[in-house]
Amino acid sequence: MCPMEYENDELIFLSEENTADNTEFAGSWNILVVDDDEEIHSVTRLALSDLVLNDRNLTFYHAYSKAEALEIIQSLGSTLAIILLDVVMETDDAGLQVAQTMRNELKLTEPRIILRTGQPGYAPEESVIKEYDINDYKTKTELTRSKLVTTIIASLRSYQQILTINQSRIGLEKIIHSAANLLEEHSVNRFCEGVVTQISSLIGLDSSGVVCARAGSVIDKDENAVYVLGAAGEFASYINKKIDNLHDEKIVQSVNQCLQKQHHIYGDNFTVLYLKSSEYDAAVFLKIGRQISEAYEQLIEVFLASISVGYENVNLFHQLHTAAFKDWLTKLPNRIEFINRLDDISNDAEHANDVVALIDINHFADINDGLGQDTGNDTLLALAQRIESTFPTAAALGRIGSDVFAVVGTEREVNPATLQGLFNNAFEAGDHMLPLSAAFGFCRFNGKKNTGINILKHANIALNRAKKSLKTNFEYYAPEMEEQTTWRLEMIRQLRTDFAERKLQLWYQPQIDLVTQDIIGMEALLRWPSSDGGFVSPAVFVPLAEYSGLIIDIGAWVMQESCEKLRLLTEAGFKGLRMAVNISMPQFRDPAFINLVKKAIINNDLEPDCIELEITESIVMDEPQLVVEALNELKEFGVKVALDDFGTGFSSMSYLQQLPLDRLKVDRAFVSEISPNKSAFIAETIVTLGTKLGLRTIAEGIEKPEQANYLLKLGCDEAQGFMYAKPMPFGELLTFIGQRKRGQSL
Repeated sequence: MCPMEYENDELIFLSEENTADNTEFAGSWNILVVDDDEEIHSVTRLALSDLVLNDRNLTFYHAYSKAEALEIIQSLGSTLAIILLDVVMETDDAGLQVAQTMRNELKLTEPRIILRTGQPGYAPEESVIKEYDINDYKTKTELTRSKLVTTIIASLRSYQQILTINQSRIGLEKIIHSAANLLEEHSVNRFCEGVVTQISSLIGLDSSGVVCARAGSVIDKDENAVYVLGAAGEFASYINKKIDNLHDEKIVQSVNQCLQKQHHIYGDNFTVLYLKSSEYDAAVFLKIGRQISEAYEQLIEVFLASISVGYENVNLFHQLHTAAFKDWLTKLPNRIEFINRLDDISNDAEHANDVVALIDINHFADINDGLGQDTGNDTLLALAQRIESTFPTAAALGRIGSDVFAVVGTEREVNPATLQGLFNNAFEAGDHMLPLSAAFGFCRFNGKKNTGINILKHANIALNRAKKSLKTNFEYYAPEMEEQTTWRLEMIRQLRTDFAERKLQLWYQPQIDLVTQDIIGMEALLRWPSSDGGFVSPAVFVPLAEYSGLIIDIGAWVMQESCEKLRLLTEAGFKGLRMAVNISMPQFRDPAFINLVKKAIINNDLEPDCIELEITESIVMDEPQLVVEALNELKEFGVKVALDDFGTGFSSMSYLQQLPLDRLKVDRAFVSEISPNKSAFIAETIVTLGTKLGLRTIAEGIEKPEQANYLLKLGCDEAQGFMYAKPMPFGELLTFIGQRKRGQSL
């Protein structure tokens, strides 16, 4: 092998201004010399030792065999700029094997390969040059100093361009991957944390940073302060806090400047990036060790543009999440979110003995109706703020209904006294100072794991009990409450089913004229057969029907059925009889009630005075004006009206003159008092009052002859009870009336 000729060649020093900015490739150029001739190593190092390109010197690595070369190549990787590779070493193709392994197995595309050989006959094929991306091929006799330097410079430029392209490609791949990941993120905090970490990865630096935005965009705060949305590194603990809490004036000033001027700020050891979407903006502060190069600035611009849609999306998702889980007015957790929190709290041993309380404002609808909805909203806000200030350490707060709030805490914090304290002072609502009261329902956790929905259900059961109570405004949940509720719901369900399947029945109890002992009519009584062959008591199922609203449909059926059966009695020859039908308060509230009664009478060709509507004293006391107006209209139509249970209440006397009554009914409770040794003062008073008011009187529950005789002496007109006949189905009623008529005619 011949030494290179360099004595007469002029050494070339390069520091070219036209090459691309390469500050990101800090350090020297790594050159690997692979040759089994030590002299070649020495001559090459001597010829190139003073070469400088872009302010970077050359660092030489030396290998004398294929194995040594591959070991160094694996170690340096893509930081290896050029390989001066001898083709022939321990084998005729050892150099080509090195090139093949590097390109095909190690997948290194950046390092440039310059093949050298002292034997021209061993020149590689053109296909090998292409396949292994050989930058140049020279015989060792060709490489004078100037030619070697020129080849090195060209190869370094080629390496630099390929490395830049690859790094840009890798950067773009990172952008695509990062943007795709961030687009899948729905949490504002995690998205913003991801922005910091992804930018750090993009520029190849470990950096701390924060993403900040003004309140009112994605932060549920009213003030216009700047908050940390997401953070990484040393700032990770400041998420959702004001930026001032960082206690770093440089960060505060640069972030505010970025948001105000809406552009990036590049400093010596920090960068502030402006992130803008169509409606939202943010500032990304990165604490880094050096200034970012222009190439990376361009990549960052592409990255920010690609994630702007993601930033928009997480903001929109935040709004949707807020709408789904936060009360729009008070910003407290709504029912759904409160239940989620109850799920977590109830399974936390720390809260095993906590209690949940529901607060229901009394007569809140009156505020909305009388003072307007704006005042109502102001009232709710005032109460929400008072709850938050009264229970600052509560495990959970929430607004779970229109005027229902919830609190979870220890029993020392959350109890009837502390809740009542909320209402000791009036609430300021706009121009009004409103005194309020409320009902409270409590449910203790009692150390038992439970679901949030069950705990809330239990508290609500207690609240409903408290609202119905006449003695107290609060109740604590007890298991028997739920058992009663479950029983009631099951009874209502079964009642609805049986009514739909026409299993309900009407039975009839005859009414007798005390003087003539003639049958003058009957009372229609609703019966509900039970599965055991008996009947469910009307005292049980009628209130359930009223509570569920089913009484409207049942009442309509009873009216139609009663009129139809009275028509059948008339057609059977039993004329002049009266049918008494019981009416409940929900029926009076039904706008179709009056027409329903008229239609049932007309459709069965009955005289209106054959139908008597029985109402109780409690109905009159409930909504007197509504009842009186309806009865007056039906009275004009010809229907009769009887007042049942008279004397069992306290207010009937004041309504007697207003009601269009035809008959007073003496309650069985007063009839049962009649005995040979005991006078029945109340029964006597009712009969006397009826006589003076020109009303007929009828006593129910007569079981003994002495009761009937006593009432007859008092002047009572009619009677009803087991002494005469028990309630019976219609078929038995026909037989009973027929036998009675025949007996009277004998």
